[in-house]
Amino acid sequence: MNLFFLGTGAGMPAKHRNVTSIVLKLLEERGTIWLFDCGEATQHQILHTSIKPRRIEKVFITHLHGDHIYGLPGLLSSRSFLGGESEVTVYGPKGIEEYIRISLNVSQTYLKYSLKIVEIEEGIIFEDEQFIVEALSLEHGIPSFGFRIVEKDKPGPLLVDKLKELGVQPGPLYKKIKEGEPVVLENGTILEASEFLGEPQDGRIVTILGDTRICDNALYLAQNADVLVHEATFSKNESQLAYDYFHSTTQQAAEIAAKAKVKKLYLTHISSRYDKEAAQQLKIEAQEIFKETEVAEDFNEFSM
Repeated sequence: MNLFFLGTGAGMPAKHRNVTSIVLKLLEERGTIWLFDCGEATQHQILHTSIKPRRIEKVFITHLHGDHIYGLPGLLSSRSFLGGESEVTVYGPKGIEEYIRISLNVSQTYLKYSLKIVEIEEGIIFEDEQFIVEALSLEHGIPSFGFRIVEKDKPGPLLVDKLKELGVQPGPLYKKIKEGEPVVLENGTILEASEFLGEPQDGRIVTILGDTRICDNALYLAQNADVLVHEATFSKNESQLAYDYFHSTTQQAAEIAAKAKVKKLYLTHISSRYDKEAAQQLKIEAQEIFKETEVAEDFNEFSM
C-alpha cells in the first residue's frame, strides 16, 4: 500500500504544484489503484509516473470545487484509450453525477467500460472482504467529505514448517488453512487452521480529508490512523484567513494529528503563495506540535 501525490496545490495550478489529486496504490492488495480527487491536468501528471489509468478501480471526490474535479472527465475519457475495460466507481457529493454525465454527453464521449457513480452521504460508503471506507462531512464552504479507509485485519502467516513436520505439502490444503478453514488429512486427522497460522496482522488505516476548517469530524476520521492527509492551505500566522476561507493552517492540521494519535501526517493543498523554501517553514511549524509531519510535494510517494 503506497500513497502517491499527483497534485498538492490549492486553488489553481502553480509552477511547482499542480492542483489536488492523490493516488492510493493497492497493487499488492487488489491489483488496482484508488484516486482521491482529480484536479485539472491530473492525467498530465500521470504521464510522468508509472501509474496506469486502466488500473483505476475507484475515484473518491471530496467536494465539487474546480481544483478537485476539473480533471475528471478527461481522465475518464482517456482511460478508454489506454486499455481500461474494468468498471470504475466514482464516489462524491450530490451533483457529481450531473457534472460527469453532462461533461461526457456534451463532448460525445463514449466509454468502453462501465462507469458507476455514487452520490454519497455520511456513513459507510464501501465495504468488501478487504476494506471499509467511511465518509463524514467536514467544515467547508460547500459540502466536503473526509474519507477513512480501513484495511480489515489479515490472517497471520502460514506456519509452513509446522505443516511440513506433519507431512502436509504445499497445495490446496495450504490455501484452506490460510483462509481459516479446518482440513482433514487422508488418515482422518483434523487440523484446526488457528494452530497453523501466526498472529493476525492488523489492517492499516488511511485518512484523507477534503478542504476543511479544523473540526470534530476530522478528528474522528483520523483516530489512530497510520496516515493522515490533511490540508494546510495557510501558515500558522494566517489562522483568521484560514477560517474565513474555510481552510486550515499547518498547526491546526498538526493538532488534529496529535489528538488523533496518528503515526504520520502529510500536509497538502498548499497555497501557491508558498514556494519550496517557504514550504520548509510550513513543515517546521507543524512539527512544533506533531513531529512526524511531512509537507507533500508533487510526485512524492510514501509506503505504509
